[in-house]
Amino acid sequence: MSVDMRSGMFTSINGCAETPQDLFDQLHAEFGFTLDAAAEDATAKCPRYFTPENDAFKQPWTGRVWLNPPYGRTIGKWIKKAYDEVQSGNSEIAVLLVPARTDTKWWHEYCMRGEIRFIQGRLRFKGYGPNGCAPFPSAIVIFRRNN
Repeated sequence: MSVDMRSGMFTSINGCAETPQDLFDQLHAEFGFTLDAAAEDATAKCPRYFTPENDAFKQPWTGRVWLNPPYGRTIGKWIKKAYDEVQSGNSEIAVLLVPARTDTKWWHEYCMRGEIRFIQGRLRFKGYGPNGCAPFPSAIVIFRRNN
């Protein structure tokens, strides 16, 4: 394995990669999202969404939440916020697209409390390498009240 390949496996290539539309469409049909908690104007998946300017951490997350968080060093903070918003009763449900990093603290503290669906193969994200293929496996984590 080359040094470049290994470095891509442990770092965030693009912290704000847009959710693949076909994956979102499948999950939206199942869950009926009302809020995209981490978006940009051009990539928002729901009519109601938070951008970096809105600061999602200062907002209550209400309704049925979709979250594809930035995959950088703050990912644990995003996952904790999603979990806390559901458990507090603000959100009905939170569905997250995350890298399947089963060796991390945030995975064990929060993701393991939810329903986990591992995604077969590697997702393709705009802006990830020459073919868009993520250098890591992905999972869907679902937080429901009292998981």
